[in-house]
Amino acid sequence: MSRRDFLKMSALATASAAAPLLMANDARAQAFKGDDQPVRIGYLPITDATPLLVAHGRKLFEAEGLRTEPPRLFRSWAQIVEAFVAGQVNAIHLLSPATLWVRYGARFPAKVVAWNHVNGSALTVDKSIDKLADLGGRTVAVPFWYSIHNILLQQLLRANGLQPVTRARDASVRPNEVNLVVLAPAEMVSALASKSIAGYIVAEPFNAAAETAGIGKILRFSGDVWKNHACCVTFLSERDTVERPEWSQRVTSAIVKAQLWTRNNQTDTAKLLSNTDEHRYTPHPLQVLTKVLAATDYSAYERSGIIHHRDWQQRRIDFQPYPFPSYTEELVKALLQTRIEGDNRFLSGLDPRFVAGDLVDDRFVRRAIQEVGGPGVFGLPASLLRSEVIAA
Repeated sequence: MSRRDFLKMSALATASAAAPLLMANDARAQAFKGDDQPVRIGYLPITDATPLLVAHGRKLFEAEGLRTEPPRLFRSWAQIVEAFVAGQVNAIHLLSPATLWVRYGARFPAKVVAWNHVNGSALTVDKSIDKLADLGGRTVAVPFWYSIHNILLQQLLRANGLQPVTRARDASVRPNEVNLVVLAPAEMVSALASKSIAGYIVAEPFNAAAETAGIGKILRFSGDVWKNHACCVTFLSERDTVERPEWSQRVTSAIVKAQLWTRNNQTDTAKLLSNTDEHRYTPHPLQVLTKVLAATDYSAYERSGIIHHRDWQQRRIDFQPYPFPSYTEELVKALLQTRIEGDNRFLSGLDPRFVAGDLVDDRFVRRAIQEVGGPGVFGLPASLLRSEVIAA
């Protein structure tokens, strides 16, 4: 995150403390009139946005009786949050840790209604780096302080005897330290190519892009550290979930159906999201997106030893919508152990169990899952319960 974006987020925190005044804004009040409000998607051009874009591209929202506007592409997480709070967009994907910042740090009332995907991120490094210890004394980029990427990277570093620090990109770093900087995903590949950073951890397809271009290599997949973790989630205003429950249900149902279609149509999904499709949702070529979504070479990563937990039997990216409470609880605990720049004092007052019930509203996704055949169609347990598995 640039300094300008950080200042925007800080200003947003101050403004959002007066949420009732924000809600009184005439433009937003007008946007909330009636259950027939259009779906206004906000997204970043990454595979995390897949369910929202597939639901739009295949007219699944319209099939649920909803109107839609063309999805709005944003370049940073600060921008997408700002637009969401202002009511310019009303259905977004957001980094799961960032939802805590929005609800409890910025005090904007919003709810997680579903997960967008699981796994789908990796630690990509310069070709000269063969193990985590080689990152000592180097700089590594994360996309956002409140990201699963930042959490998992710091867990990996500590497990390998390295200390995460946050300094200027050109600052001196001790051999046992790794300097973390925030960088927009779209800038990461070029930064690695210029060797201004030694690596980055981010959502796809930027890891596959570096591989395809011969610029970098995968050192570890995020899903090989935290089994089937959420990365981005679907975030709706709490006012929508309370005052327009049927609208919220239809939005969630379309997203769930999009995820099921994506699981069964990986190559077609890559085509839909690519820069050759008529929608032009992302600037990414088909080859790179296919490498991520179809993942025909995953067994090669297993043979090379990049995959540490072959018994987890995961895909490079997968799609299932249910927001497990155990994950949210563990996420809160993990954030308390993660180095985060800015005012993060709100974290110390959060109770993991409370957050799991307060941040997430799973009534819509439960109904949507049943509508498409039940948890089994996504490979989920009928109980919709699980235990978190983390092995850095």
